[in-house]
Amino acid sequence: MSESNQSQRDSASEEKDGNDNASSGQSTPRRKTPARRQSGKTATKTQKATSGIGSAKRGKVLVTGAAGALAQHVIALLKENYDVIGVEFRGLQADYPDTVDYVVDFNKWPFEDVFREHGFMGIIHLGRIRFTQSTRNRRYSANVVGTARLLRLALKYGVEKVVALSTFHVYGADPRNPSLIDEEYPMRAANLMPEVVDAVELENLFNIHLYKNPELNITILRPCNIAGPGINNEISRMLAQSVVPCLLGFSPLMQFIHVEDMAHAVLRSFERNHPGVYNVAPDDYVAYQDALQLAGCRRLFLPSVPPALARRSVRALGRYAPPDYLIDFFKYAVIIDGGLFARTFDFTPQHSLADLLGHYRAHK
Repeated sequence: MSESNQSQRDSASEEKDGNDNASSGQSTPRRKTPARRQSGKTATKTQKATSGIGSAKRGKVLVTGAAGALAQHVIALLKENYDVIGVEFRGLQADYPDTVDYVVDFNKWPFEDVFREHGFMGIIHLGRIRFTQSTRNRRYSANVVGTARLLRLALKYGVEKVVALSTFHVYGADPRNPSLIDEEYPMRAANLMPEVVDAVELENLFNIHLYKNPELNITILRPCNIAGPGINNEISRMLAQSVVPCLLGFSPLMQFIHVEDMAHAVLRSFERNHPGVYNVAPDDYVAYQDALQLAGCRRLFLPSVPPALARRSVRALGRYAPPDYLIDFFKYAVIIDGGLFARTFDFTPQHSLADLLGHYRAHK
């Protein structure tokens, strides 16, 4: 969908009242549990002025990707002080946990109704469709075009804080990477691996708004590998397997952060308002093959040269194989410097590597 067409749709949506929307059959986004939450009056500008971080009435927070394990931990922490509304836009499953209040496409008109009804003071954007979960066009439409609309609505409805989850994958895996990558290192993944172009564009979008619209107070987090109970990303699925491929001659250093620690990192970045871009990672790291052994995995060694043979060998493993675009991450170390985040937000992970990897060993 082009930007001009999207703007026209947004304008048309603003002119329609509730009755017009009802007649169109798309008046309200589908609630997972319609009776579980009853919304109060739509927040007015006067109410917004007295709510927010540091006030007696802290207001409502929108969490996207609310069906994910990380989002469930974040929502549990937020509920101590905020009214949380969970939205799932990825449409990846038929049944959703109680953390999901709405299932709605960001690019459809009903999504604005969620903003209009709740008057959010903050947004925590955790949802992103990964490469293995959808087609390229749908992934781009949801991740990039949909997020652009999310930010336009945030501006329109006076949201005062946005936290966005990115990934260390935006740096790319390359033998020329420095031994420790800080936030100023360029995002080279778009050139090295086209499959993650949408992840780079998504972060570029947030970076533009970070400087163009400072009133949104955007904080962008680039975590290392998130793992632990409930996490279903590629590295976590590999650690959960009994047999995991390794490339002969390669065992790069890797970093892992426990899902509970990452949830606390997200909460701190939301409540301690320091806009900017931050790597999130512990100080310790482990060699890939050592991590597999600590997780109770049996290593399956595959030829590493020539590169084309390595990719064919990994692909032949079927369900045991990582996606092609991640193979270089199992060859070259991508170690990020999380010091800036740790100092700025006074953050120290509570779970050790042994605890994290021991979770996978215990479930084999």
